[in-house]
Amino acid sequence: MNSKKTNPKIVDLPAKSNTTKTSNKFHSFFNRFDIDIQDRTTRQNLSVIFSSFILMSIGVYFFSVFSGDFDILNTERLTSFWGTIFVITTAILFIYKALLFLFMLYKYFQYKPVASVSDDELPTVTVIVPAYNEGKQVYDTLISLAQSDYPHKKLELLSIDDGSVDDTWDWMKKAKVQLGERLVILQQPENQGKRHALYRGFNLGIGEIFVTVDSDSIVNTDTLRHLVSPFVNDENCGAVAGNIRVLNNKKAMLPKMLDVSFVLSFEFVRSAESSLNSVLCTPGALAAYRSTAVHNCLPEWINQTFMGKPSDIGEDRAMTNMILKQGKHVLFQKNAVAYTNVPEEYTGLYKMFIRWGRSNVRENLAMAKYVFTDFRKGDKSGIRLLFISQFFEMLMCYPFLLIMMFFIATHPLLFFGSTFMSILILSSFSVLFYSHRYKISESIWAYSYSILYTFGLFWITPYAIATASRRGWLTRGLPEKKLA
Repeated sequence: MNSKKTNPKIVDLPAKSNTTKTSNKFHSFFNRFDIDIQDRTTRQNLSVIFSSFILMSIGVYFFSVFSGDFDILNTERLTSFWGTIFVITTAILFIYKALLFLFMLYKYFQYKPVASVSDDELPTVTVIVPAYNEGKQVYDTLISLAQSDYPHKKLELLSIDDGSVDDTWDWMKKAKVQLGERLVILQQPENQGKRHALYRGFNLGIGEIFVTVDSDSIVNTDTLRHLVSPFVNDENCGAVAGNIRVLNNKKAMLPKMLDVSFVLSFEFVRSAESSLNSVLCTPGALAAYRSTAVHNCLPEWINQTFMGKPSDIGEDRAMTNMILKQGKHVLFQKNAVAYTNVPEEYTGLYKMFIRWGRSNVRENLAMAKYVFTDFRKGDKSGIRLLFISQFFEMLMCYPFLLIMMFFIATHPLLFFGSTFMSILILSSFSVLFYSHRYKISESIWAYSYSILYTFGLFWITPYAIATASRRGWLTRGLPEKKLA
């Protein structure tokens, strides 16, 4: 029986559509920058970035259309006495800020971090980690510190639970089980605040150098030895600021913005300040202090008041200020890196900035009492310039706020255009600075952050000045207590 032979049916596959090809190219473009556009959070982040560029483009257009109005405004102002005063004052401040920036840029290029010294030269160190409601994060912090490339016999780890109401103490005990005698853990009888937890650590620590680390921070293995090396090379070094990066910046929008901001704040501003031996704030997330300098100001620090009320915020800025007042150098180590968590929501962000703003007001007023005296040997012009810059920002805060409101009411489109033009120009420096060392795809968050700060956080400084005497972290109440 002959079987019937049949030819196989050939099916033509449809060619890829232009839409599919375009989609593949679109995905390929973002894959080059390790951007997963399938992720919902990533798409939201991209929409914010694109919106930022659209707003700046519209702003540039408005500026080009209405820029001629500036000549009319300046002509009108110069015909009146107060208008003339305003124009002259604005010009002087602009020239001062421009010259200060160039000076800081020059000092930045002069800066070099101190290289790590040998194990024999390294001093004994007490690392103090205060913790409040951190949960497992405090365990991760302590383990990262224990893994440091630092001689064990010269390293004392001390962690203090400040009356947490979650499982922080349980995680500290787990770290204690793993690390044994290398770690000492203590509990405060009640929540008294970070300053009091650090105070207890300062009194118990036996190291030549105190290192303070926030309980939501992770350090590199070489961080501690880099952080304390300047104390060996400079006998007059009283404190060293670490380099802070953002830990939780993988997806959330605000941490990505803050990471770019932190890089500029630390790796540019503090590098320049370090060249002047005058870093104005050693961050709570990672800082080192010579124990003798700490004990010289410890009673004043723990009993610090502002307008008759105990100070329970800004303990890092206060300690830095009091060590500078002793005539000590305060330096920055770019190679001593810690990664810390920052707020992911707007509410947490503005509360953090209010705390920083209030502390800035208090410590600038405290600094005014000694910065123009003969408080230390050598050149003091650099630290005085830094102080004048910060003080003028406080002094001119309300006048410029009123001027801004008037500008918006009378020339809204010109205000919109000039503001976004300024954001584009000024933020481009942050973008270039960040992309020089890190990913360019992350650097563009500088534009979005500037827009957020200009329109969503502009009220922080005037509010912080008006409420500088208020206490607390805005998330919990702290009891008033004074220690001898």
